[in-house]
Formats: sequence, structure tokens, C-alpha cells
Amino acid sequence: MNKNFLPGTIICGMLLASGIASGGYFIGQTMYNAKVALNTAEAKGLAERRVKADLVNWQMSFSLRTSQKAAVPQLYKNAEQVQIELSQILKKHGFSPEEIKLGIIDQSYSEIRDQNKNIKSQAYTLSATVAIESNQVALLAPARREMNKLISKGYSISNNEPRYTYTKLNQIKPEMLKEATSNARMAANEFAKNANVKVGGIRNARQGNFYIRDAGSEYGDSHRMEKDVRVVTTITFYLDK
Repeated sequence: MNKNFLPGTIICGMLLASGIASGGYFIGQTMYNAKVALNTAEAKGLAERRVKADLVNWQMSFSLRTSQKAAVPQLYKNAEQVQIELSQILKKHGFSPEEIKLGIIDQSYSEIRDQNKNIKSQAYTLSATVAIESNQVALLAPARREMNKLISKGYSISNNEPRYTYTKLNQIKPEMLKEATSNARMAANEFAKNANVKVGGIRNARQGNFYIRDAGSEYGDSHRMEKDVRVVTTITFYLDK
């Protein structure tokens, strides 16, 4: 073996290792500098609005009953009269004829038989509805109260709960998103202040879903006239030294 070969090999190995280490340092430093250059802070911004429903859907149902088949034609006329009476109450409280819908009058038959299959009792029932869809949301409550008084006349009435809807979300979306973004920046500024850096521009942003809920409720969205509209945005800001 050449005795001069071993020291040369060692020197070359040392130089190669030094080169790899230096290369590794510069690569690591480059990655570090890139990471520092992209220092960011993620913050969430909340915006809320209390609004009032602008559309109401409501339906009242009622039924009339007789035990005699021969009385059904007259019962049908009575059902028509009840529908007219209910619609007149709605008109009295400000609803237009176009907003009032009179449902079809349906007939059903039921009977009870004894052990010998003889009829003990029977009933012919006519049922119908009166419904509205209107933007005049505030008019419904007093009309419903007056309709309940018809129970004293012996009417079998189901004064169903109305459904209140807010349909103007697109009108308030831009302002709410602007407010949510501003609130997110305020949160980022608080973080930056503690870290002795400044908040720069927006790197990326994610808009959350808009949620409409009955005021004071976490789930329902159709039972109350007042609604809470809510959106949360998630925004990543650059941080500057």
C-alpha cells in the first residue's frame, strides 16, 4: 500500500465533510430565512347582527263533524263558511286577498264496531285549511288572537305556529364580512403587540358559513320574528418586524 495515499485520503475526506457541512449550513440558513420571511399569525373575526324576519308562512286548520251521512252536504257548506270567516279576519287585520290561500276541503270517515261487528258509532269529518304567505310579519299575531275566539263557537281549530324567515341575508353580507375582517385584524394586532412585531397584509382568508338562528336560540331558525345572524372568518396575516 502507498504510504502517501492514506494522508491524502484523510485530507480529501476532511475537505469533503467540510463542504457538506457548509452546504448544509447554507441550506438550513436559507430555509430559516424563508420561514422568518413568512412569519404569520392566524386570527378569527366574528360579526353578528340582530334582524327581524321579513316573511311569514302560517296555516290554520279546522274540522267539522257529523254522524249522519245525509248531513255531509250541509257540513260542506258550513266548512266553506268557516273558511270565509277566517279569511275575513285576516283581511280585517291588513292581509291582502292574494296573500290568503283557502285549502281544499277533505272528507274522512271513521266508525266503531262492537264484538259482533255492528256499528256502534260513526263520524263523517270535513277538514280544511286557511294559509298565508306574507311580508307583513307584524300583522299576524293580533289576527291569530282573534281567530282563537272562534273556539267559543264550537269550531275545532288548530292555530298552528307560524314560520318566520329572514330573506335579506345578501344585503347585509358585505358589511358583516368587513366587520369580521376588522375584528380579526384587531385580534392579530393584540398578538403582534405582545410579540413586538407588526401586522402586515393578508396572506389568506377563509369565510365561515353564515348562520341564522332565532334570537336567544342555538338551534331553531323559524319560530321567532327576531333573528341572530352570525359569521366567523379565519384570516392569516403576515407579521413584519
